Amino acid sequence: MHDVFQYAVDAIGYGSLYAMMALGLALIFSVMGLMNFAYGELIMAGGYTIYLMRHDSFVFIAIVTILVVTIISVLMERIAFRPLRDASPITLLVASFGVSIGMQQIAYMTVGPIPKGIPPFHFFSHTFNIGGVSISNLEIATLVTTIVLLTGVTLLVNRTMLGIQLRASTEDFDMARLTGVKANRVIISAFAITGVLAGFVALLYVSRQGTVTPTMGVAPLLVAFVGGVIGGLGNIWGATLGGFLLGAAVTVLQASLPVHLSSYTQLFAFSAVILILVLRPNGLFARRAAREA
Repeated sequence: MHDVFQYAVDAIGYGSLYAMMALGLALIFSVMGLMNFAYGELIMAGGYTIYLMRHDSFVFIAIVTILVVTIISVLMERIAFRPLRDASPITLLVASFGVSIGMQQIAYMTVGPIPKGIPPFHFFSHTFNIGGVSISNLEIATLVTTIVLLTGVTLLVNRTMLGIQLRASTEDFDMARLTGVKANRVIISAFAITGVLAGFVALLYVSRQGTVTPTMGVAPLLVAFVGGVIGGLGNIWGATLGGFLLGAAVTVLQASLPVHLSSYTQLFAFSAVILILVLRPNGLFARRAAREA
């Protein structure tokens, strides 16, 4: 029984991390129709920022990391995607791959391919035991951060003028522009919000991994993207829940499968994803989104 609760705690921690990533991906996809595969490189940029400042206080590191990642996200939109605003989705997709590979190559040329170790933050490394279940401060911080950010995004979307414009843009971007919504302001705001989310993800993900590499964002991006797809990328909250569910499922499989099958974790998880998409091509929560609309 203790093992079951331990799996649940670990699954909630990892699932929350992937939920944050899926939220950022879904926000950009809803506004622009862009699947931004360079999102993983925002996490990588945050990781190297943490590495360069690893001897400073955590609060200072967190502020600077979130600021740097947000600026890079905004510059990404301004330099790479704004000139392609009216291009086809395929062109935007290829551009996102180009930005992703380009940022990885910049990292290879500047810091090299060798993984850089980062000492654990003292607060996050502390664990305590409840009824035989080990819970770390990092797990709690991940869950609390996810709840706070999701609440913040919800309030932003539902209670502010920018949120109204974002919601209008997710429903029909061209019509929103015709009614006076300033496209540049909405899109750059979406990228800025995505950058803030990626900054938090970088802090929490690096705290778990303990190392940074030029390709560190690729693996979590894949899980978050597929999770967002099964939730429905066109539905921001559905995609977030999908990211949480897939991240939690991968974690449980890694912990519970026999040793000789543990290397096939993603195979089992993504096979289930294929089955879900065969039954619900638009995602698990597409019908709910349609009713709410």
